[in-house]
Amino acid sequence: MTAPVLVHATTVMLGEACAPFGARVDGAVLLIGASEAGKSDVALRLIAMGAKLISDDQTVLMDQDGRLVASAPPSLHGQMEIRGVGIVNVTPAPPAPVVLTVRLDEAATVPRLPEPLTHRLPQGLEACAEPPFLVLHAFEASTPMKIAAAAAALFRGAFVAGVGRL
Repeated sequence: MTAPVLVHATTVMLGEACAPFGARVDGAVLLIGASEAGKSDVALRLIAMGAKLISDDQTVLMDQDGRLVASAPPSLHGQMEIRGVGIVNVTPAPPAPVVLTVRLDEAATVPRLPEPLTHRLPQGLEACAEPPFLVLHAFEASTPMKIAAAAAALFRGAFVAGVGRL
């Protein structure tokens, strides 16, 4: 096992948020992007759909038998910054395998049917299988639903443009 790697990302366990799309997904989405990209906002909306927070703002990634697993740094466990509200305590989810990575980028072109994309894992985690990867706009109302739908479809083995299979 390699040493854990701390990354600037927000991570949620999808769980029940995916149920309307045909599957409960016991895996996490890793939300990445620049500061102010909307990671916590998307996470908040996913939590409102039934997801559970793993970590806000910083995520610990580790290799567990070739799977990328996300957890919270101890100092942030169970805490989420909600813009305009402050830091709130939320019921945290335990560490979970990352089943989808989403880069939030308002300047990116999001094609209707994207080509498969890849995201290079941080140094030290190259032995992990790369999770499927999408680029979305954080502040579109449908973004959390797109994430839940993509994860549920991948879980069921269905085709999702722009990503591979779980």
